[in-house]
Amino acid sequence: MIERSKEERRQRIIDALNEAREMELRAISQYMNQHYGLDDMDYGELAKNVKLIAIDEMRHAEMFAERIKELDGEPVAGFRERVHRGQKVDQMFAFDLALEDETVDKYNQFLLVCRENGDSTTMKLFETIIDEEQEHLNYFDDIRNHIKDLGDAYLARIAGTPASTGGYSKGFIGLGGGE
Repeated sequence: MIERSKEERRQRIIDALNEAREMELRAISQYMNQHYGLDDMDYGELAKNVKLIAIDEMRHAEMFAERIKELDGEPVAGFRERVHRGQKVDQMFAFDLALEDETVDKYNQFLLVCRENGDSTTMKLFETIIDEEQEHLNYFDDIRNHIKDLGDAYLARIAGTPASTGGYSKGFIGLGGGE
């Protein structure tokens, strides 16, 4: 096993947190773009839930930033991956499912980085967020399957539903959407 200094171990944790924060910032932009598109297509219920998931991602990005600052690091403020715009409704949820699957996989790897570098606090943070990302993944998988199996009949049922999230800022998880 390679012996690392405390500073090197801390930097590895900060790097993992910043990569995770970057992933969250991209997801926020992606999901908000989809929220606007779904709302414009009059699929309000889907638009509302995608917006609430984006709010969850905002909370995750903030949690990562706070932990980075606790470790005397500087949180990233942007992302490199591009946002996919103009997706058709039947493409969005398969895309989001893949995005969340990638996130869960990466965060599990980051959790191992935390364990290897002796940071149980950040490890617990990743465990909590992985659970929430899994709820997002499950939702996107369900919607993707409904669209695939039921097609236009499912989308017709959703058309014209309200997109308003009310005054809620708790996100998808906070409203029990992942149950």
